[in-house]
Amino acid sequence: MAIISVTSTSVAVNPLKQSQTVGAVLAFLGLKGIMPLLHGSQGCTALTKAVLVQHFRQAIPLSSTAMTEVATILGGEERVEQAILTLVERSKPEIIGLCSTGLVETRGDDMGRFVKEIRHRHPELDYLPIVLVSTPDFKGTLQDGFAGAVESIVREIPQKSSKQDACPTQITILASSAFTPGDVQEIKEIVTSFGLLPIVVPDLSGSLDGCIEDSSSAITAHGTTLAQLRSIGSSVFTLALGDSMRAGAQILEQRFNIPYEVFGELTGLAAVDKFLQALADISGVTVPEKYRRQRRQLQYMMLENHFYFGCKRVSLALEPDLLWSTVSFLRSLGVEIHSAVTTTRFPLLEKLPIKSVTIGDLEDFEQLAVGSDLLITNSHGVAIAQRLKIPLYRQGIPIFDRLDHGQFTKVGYRGTMQILFDIGNLFLQEETKVKH
Repeated sequence: MAIISVTSTSVAVNPLKQSQTVGAVLAFLGLKGIMPLLHGSQGCTALTKAVLVQHFRQAIPLSSTAMTEVATILGGEERVEQAILTLVERSKPEIIGLCSTGLVETRGDDMGRFVKEIRHRHPELDYLPIVLVSTPDFKGTLQDGFAGAVESIVREIPQKSSKQDACPTQITILASSAFTPGDVQEIKEIVTSFGLLPIVVPDLSGSLDGCIEDSSSAITAHGTTLAQLRSIGSSVFTLALGDSMRAGAQILEQRFNIPYEVFGELTGLAAVDKFLQALADISGVTVPEKYRRQRRQLQYMMLENHFYFGCKRVSLALEPDLLWSTVSFLRSLGVEIHSAVTTTRFPLLEKLPIKSVTIGDLEDFEQLAVGSDLLITNSHGVAIAQRLKIPLYRQGIPIFDRLDHGQFTKVGYRGTMQILFDIGNLFLQEETKVKH
């Protein structure tokens, strides 16, 4: 059981966490035909967009109610209404993802009432799902905003269906913010190889994979479709990938009586074994031979290269879901977790098989990481790595000094081999420096 400690500093000098709005917008971008709309100032929207553009290196559709000082004092309902009507006229979205920001949350705008009254005044919008999620900047993290958006999606859009409409091969996959578009694509390929039809919420592999589209559009061109979201009630099972997706899976269980299982990680031999066995149990299909071969390859690679990992000291600064997954994988290779820093208190943290976890920022991380053999955090850790003269392995958001991180895959046997090679090569490079 890990001991959770919270830093007592009143100011975050070098923040680790990202705003909830970044997480919610990221989740919405995995839906086809959506336009995320932030109710707040243009600065809030610009900051959110900058982080995502920097990380994914592609255009990000995002709109704002552009609150001014006067509008903030008088109230923002008119701004929300006008923004929605303008988006419908110009962009013709299939879904609108409406996020609050710190500005309007501090003022106390009743966003739920706004949406109800706008719908009452404009019955022509009845066809349009408006998914509302509360994402104040002054509390919570990227992971919280992402999970909140997924919970709002599965609470609002899926429709009830009769037992006769249930599809025996359709399953719902709720993928947390810890998974890249490349991860989601690999997960879909694994699941479909068992003869199952996955509906991934959100499906980032369709919209943030860097694909050049035939035509330009202000809304997302791919991702989970509205028809798929509405048919979720016909799924026979829910796979919650990441513990932050547990609440979303529970909503589906309560609404449609769909059983679920939570997988905290899909990286590592034991974790992938468990996932494939669950798919075999759901589908009644044996594990395909290609994954049996990949498993044998991974076993060989772990056996052949374990001495590069044994007793190495690693320090991590990541969001809770990604921290859990990465720590579990490193521990399976004999790595010692020197220190761990995360962004928010989360029930899963106490179950981590390490001594302690610190809820803090990158300044805390720099102090705790002294003496490590490797650092794992986002690109904001580069300066820390240079000062401490410790190699850095980039994970999380944002990563802006490496190419194609959206395509990076760390799940399944193949993804596990990739991360094993990446980290192993860093250790090998440091050993080579010492010898010379």
